[in-house]
Amino acid sequence: MKPSTNRMLTRIKSVYMFIQEKGTVTTQELVDEFGITPRTVQRDLNVLAYNDLVHSPSRGKWTTTKKKVKMSS
Repeated sequence: MKPSTNRMLTRIKSVYMFIQEKGTVTTQELVDEFGITPRTVQRDLNVLAYNDLVHSPSRGKWTTTKKKVKMSS
C-alpha cells in the first residue's frame, strides 16, 4: 500500500473514532482537531458516509451510525 493511502486510511479511522467519542461534531470541529482543510474533511466524511458509518442529521453536523465496526490497528 502506498504511504499516502495508508496515511489517508489512518486519518479516516481517526476521524471516525473522534466522532464516535464526541457523539455529534461539526465539520469545523474536525478541521480544527485534525488540522486539515474543509475539503479534506468532506472527502473523509464522504468515504465514511458511503460505507454507512456516519450520517449528517443536520447540515454541517455529523454522527456515527449504529453499524457495527471491527477496529484493527
